[in-house]
Amino acid sequence: MKGNKNLIGKAGWAVIIIGVLLLAPEMTNAHCDTLSGPVVKDAQLALDKGDVTPVLKWVKKESEPEVRELFAKTLVVREKGPEAKELADRYFFETLVRIHRAGEGAPYTGLKPAGTDLGPAVKEADLALQTGKLDKLNSLLTASVSGQLKDRYGKVMNAKKHKDESVAKGREYVEAYVGYVHFAEKIYDLSHEKGGHHEGGEGAEEDQHK
Repeated sequence: MKGNKNLIGKAGWAVIIIGVLLLAPEMTNAHCDTLSGPVVKDAQLALDKGDVTPVLKWVKKESEPEVRELFAKTLVVREKGPEAKELADRYFFETLVRIHRAGEGAPYTGLKPAGTDLGPAVKEADLALQTGKLDKLNSLLTASVSGQLKDRYGKVMNAKKHKDESVAKGREYVEAYVGYVHFAEKIYDLSHEKGGHHEGGEGAEEDQHK
């Protein structure tokens, strides 16, 4: 038991980083799919200002011409009345999010309502950016990933004691072992990825603004 605690303690610093990485791409993409998410917020700002610049960071460089063209058309349609404005804005939001998702190799399943509950991790991630304090997010992710690691490790160690008693017990051990090792492998791979939210990392984002 003491060895187990030491194992978690030594891995603690990495668990925080890994936990943040586990948010991407699934949860972060889902966040971008909501009407209250960052993509739509920037789109609203761009339309109100009449300047497409705020949304360009959300798309790949090769998609920029399409977004610019649609943005210009949207501004024209918005002048035709409240209903036209509402429809034009919605179409722009949906198209922008679809292009953003496609740039990450993710499917677009439609815009979700504002206030959609995406779970505590996304909530705390956004709150940390607003408050400038990472403590709550650190604690949440550390507890989540550490709990998974300890649970899988415990199952393997328990199954290991009985693996030679019968074929059935041996298979239980193999199942626990494979799940444990694959979990560790996935975490390691995620922690060594160079990219962030967009594959390719900072270099790819800088490319978009050249």
